[in-house]
Amino acid sequence: MPDPMLPDLWRLSATETAAMIRDGRLTALAATEAALARMEAVNPQLNAVVESLAEEALERAGALDAAQAAGKPPGPLQGVPVTIKVNVDQAGHATTNGVAGYREIVAPDDAPVVANLLRAGAVVIGRTNTPEFSFRADTDNPLYGRTRNPWGDHISPGGSSGGAGAAVMAGIGALGHGNDIGGSLRFPAAANGAVTVKPGLGRVPAYNPSQKAERGILAQAMSVQGVLARSAADLALAMPALIAPDPRDPFHVPLPWAGPRLERPLRVAFTRDCFGFALHPEVSAALDAAAQALSAAGYEVEEATPPAMPDAARVGYRALLGETKALLSGEFARHGSPAFLALFEEYFRQYPPFEGAELLSAMAQRTAFARDWALFQERYPLTLTPFMAQPFFAPDRDLEGAEGMIEALGSALWSFAMNFMGLPAGNVPARLADLPQGPQPIGVQIVGRRWREDLVVEALMAIEAQIGPMAPHLWARMG
Repeated sequence: MPDPMLPDLWRLSATETAAMIRDGRLTALAATEAALARMEAVNPQLNAVVESLAEEALERAGALDAAQAAGKPPGPLQGVPVTIKVNVDQAGHATTNGVAGYREIVAPDDAPVVANLLRAGAVVIGRTNTPEFSFRADTDNPLYGRTRNPWGDHISPGGSSGGAGAAVMAGIGALGHGNDIGGSLRFPAAANGAVTVKPGLGRVPAYNPSQKAERGILAQAMSVQGVLARSAADLALAMPALIAPDPRDPFHVPLPWAGPRLERPLRVAFTRDCFGFALHPEVSAALDAAAQALSAAGYEVEEATPPAMPDAARVGYRALLGETKALLSGEFARHGSPAFLALFEEYFRQYPPFEGAELLSAMAQRTAFARDWALFQERYPLTLTPFMAQPFFAPDRDLEGAEGMIEALGSALWSFAMNFMGLPAGNVPARLADLPQGPQPIGVQIVGRRWREDLVVEALMAIEAQIGPMAPHLWARMG
């Protein structure tokens, strides 16, 4: 039984929860009950979880406890409460992707990322919100409504994994599954003060058993599965489980989590370049704090100019929009809301999609950009960059014409580029800004060598060790 002197169990990290369950100081059932109680308390105001799985979560937690008592070795995520985003298949549940027309698409089986979490001992307590088709950096849709940021209504929760980011930071589960095709893990991390790593190409197996057709080649190359957490150590715990192979993804890269040890100290390239967008003083201060934290941890931080930027971002985004227009326009027209369709018209106006031979040429350029970075990363295995040039934007900023869209999406060049090139990139809060509209976390990005997510997470842990996590500040504000 849990120690009555413990703090509220929902506050525990995934690492703490799993360790306490393994050594018998906590049960999976108690951890699950605490997470569900927290969800009942705060989710009505946030609308982060749009499908509660309380009944099956309690049943699974009890079964995990019984199996452990009978001698079955516990998994690395034993009893850890997690959430799953509604755009990924979970057996017996609708994969709505935030679209009303998809309410009847019930998954026949678990996606690989869900199967890997369950195999590691996690307990799924609910499914989290996403914008329509998971194609916004904000989270709202006609099916479930708006997700609110637990820091307050002055900040969007981000997207498309906005429900996951808001949930995990509010204490609804220690880990929140999400995915990222242009920033959909890192936007919510930056908005809510969470920590995440966008895995590189092929690192986490992906497939939705409910799908009717294969995704476009750029979507396959740029979209990845991952988790949001409250601490970087939880990424180090969870990611080795997520990368377990699954034969349904024939292009999964079967490498161990930790790569070969590199000569120390590791060099970190440091850049403030925002490519014509004004760098806000609070973002600059967050970058300074992260650089200082890395230096204090023994990294060799040097100002440097990474290659292929901003072209890798701009070419990649217009190429993805070209593929999206060619393959998904009909689906959008059938099922998208008027607001969503108007938004996509604005996307296409501001960032004209590549088509035909121009699209093929852009896709070919991807290799040149990635090669330039591979050569740069011979000297600098890690790169510290801004994520957004300004503090995170307000809800619906991307709907406010060209100016709003450019602030919300056009400035996210450091985000798009990493998806296009398939490089791992993590986001960690490095400052809590006291702004006129209210307090909000400021995240920075760490980019790593291909298939070296372990190096990225180590750097995130080093920054967090110096600066501290954001969750205690948020919980004090929530009361």
